[in-house]
Amino acid sequence: MFRRRLLSSLLSSSSILNPKISAKPVSHIPIPPFQSLQSLQCPNSSNYSSNGAFSVVGIRAYSLLSLNDLRDKVPRKQKTRKGRGIGSGKGKTAGRGHKGQKARGTMKFGFEGGQTPMRRRLPKRGFKNPFSLTFQPVGLGKIAKLINEGKIDSHELITMKTLKDTGAIGKQIKDGVRLMGRGADQIKWPIHLEVSRVTVRAKQAVEAAGGSVRRVHYNKLGFRALLKPEWFEKKGRLLPKPARPPPKLKDKVDSIGRLPAPTKPIPFYAEEKEAAPTAA
Repeated sequence: MFRRRLLSSLLSSSSILNPKISAKPVSHIPIPPFQSLQSLQCPNSSNYSSNGAFSVVGIRAYSLLSLNDLRDKVPRKQKTRKGRGIGSGKGKTAGRGHKGQKARGTMKFGFEGGQTPMRRRLPKRGFKNPFSLTFQPVGLGKIAKLINEGKIDSHELITMKTLKDTGAIGKQIKDGVRLMGRGADQIKWPIHLEVSRVTVRAKQAVEAAGGSVRRVHYNKLGFRALLKPEWFEKKGRLLPKPARPPPKLKDKVDSIGRLPAPTKPIPFYAEEKEAAPTAA
């Protein structure tokens, strides 16, 4: 508004001094070229063109971004802060109301107001057998591969500790090792093994090559002494005595496991071969 008044007064004064120059309406004053939002035009009132329009003599740049405009790339919902004054709407009782169990504490997990809960409405299914045993499987093909690589000596007795130290089985062994018949055709030489259980195919393949497989029994403590004898030395304890198998497992094992880990196999006598079952 001030600029328009200034321009109109200048045009009127120029028309009086020079009648040849006629005053032009303000609407015909040429509009300066468009500048970006990041620049501000600064006109100088002392310099005007011959037609009465002011000229642009300088540009001052400024930024539209300030510290209070900074935002995260992904906006997040602010966390509700409770108990910080009544002005926040979540002060005093913090949205819990007055008195009662829900105001003072919480209900038991799964409580449904007194009706029969879901965990009691649905019937039970299955059971967990406390006497079940978990054996880690290992195939004859893997043992043959380790023998070919030189990690296992086929002339010595192969025990469960040998299989663990050479990486044939994992480190987390629960109840023992079961010998499987996978890769049985790769066994071309006699080997002697002591494991917890053995399949019919694996036993036949080993015996056909001139070897032997003996099923030995270890309890929890004896199995630890077999795999980690250094643990007892570190604690300053003696190795435990080998434990006999319980009556239910007598038909599933051939002998009691020896401690420490044996290096020579025990030959099967004629009576043991006749008493040994064909399947394990």
